[in-house]
Amino acid sequence: MSLTRTETSAGGPGLFGTRATGTAHVVGRVEDVPPGEGRAFVAGDVQVAVFRLRDGSLHATQAACPHAGGPLADGQTDTDVLVCPLHLYTFRWADGTSPGGAGPVRVYPVHEEDGRLVVTV
Repeated sequence: MSLTRTETSAGGPGLFGTRATGTAHVVGRVEDVPPGEGRAFVAGDVQVAVFRLRDGSLHATQAACPHAGGPLADGQTDTDVLVCPLHLYTFRWADGTSPGGAGPVRVYPVHEEDGRLVVTV
């Protein structure tokens, strides 16, 4: 389900925290993502991984690792980085870059709206 509005938000779609305008998509409900975990969704025609951290914050990125296509929704995360489950490459939530030398990931704005997860791509 897509929302009809568009929004401008830091962090996506794109790399390195650039500002961009995109379309907001409802991808699921907040309770679909347990605290401390990630889940894969489709936002429009883009596969995304959405994480709900234990502190309640939400993060979204592309679904596949740029290194070897690993499922990023299965990765480990904290407030600063996401770790790919296949080869342990890390990616910064702030801008998608990898301190370990892998290519960057796209990060997308995500928020909760009336219990729904809304990702802008």
